Amino acid sequence: MNIALTKLSTKDLATLAQRIISNFHSGKYPVITNHPLIATLEASYAEYDKVYVKNIYSGKGKDVAALDHERDLAYSNIKAFLNGYRKLTLMANYNVAEELYQVFKTFGLDLDRLSYSSQTAQMKKLIETLELPENKQKMKILSLDEAFEEMKTKHEEFESVFAEQAEANAGLRLMSSASAIRKNLEKNLKSYISLLTIMKDVPGWELFYTDSNELLKAAKNSSTGTPKPENPS
Repeated sequence: MNIALTKLSTKDLATLAQRIISNFHSGKYPVITNHPLIATLEASYAEYDKVYVKNIYSGKGKDVAALDHERDLAYSNIKAFLNGYRKLTLMANYNVAEELYQVFKTFGLDLDRLSYSSQTAQMKKLIETLELPENKQKMKILSLDEAFEEMKTKHEEFESVFAEQAEANAGLRLMSSASAIRKNLEKNLKSYISLLTIMKDVPGWELFYTDSNELLKAAKNSSTGTPKPENPS
């Protein structure tokens, strides 16, 4: 009865533990009834079952990236409009565009290339400044009201999902790591296998040992990709 538990996939390890526990509870092996090692194995499997398929992170990364792209686009569109309009010196209110462009320039013209946190800090200040009465009036003159509201909304949506991601990631990191839980399950499975190996020649343990050994063989076959037999015995 020999198996390298560390080489089993997360799913195969879970399957092996589950089959061993089910086999124990079948009632076919009086010699192992109420053995304390089973309770220990069941407890470690229950913990492993909770986390072995969980993501390391919250899974919100794609949503955060998508919303960041949308706020970048909204920001870039207004900046590009102002930059172009201010250069049209024959157009009415080109000077208004120049004044608003300088507001953008104050907080940096490359916000869309900054890190999430740096961009958020600067965008917050930019939005607060653009919301001042005199600047809101200037945006109204250039018919930028809706474009500004869109940029503000995209920024707020990004901030909301980013906060959810940060909270979720923090919660996941507070959980015991999957690797630590796996090691604990492997340790208890090894103890279980060692017990059966030691007791295999003791009267009453032979059938239990043989059946358990078949479970280990099935697990080893799964890890090496060995095809299932057509008529397993």
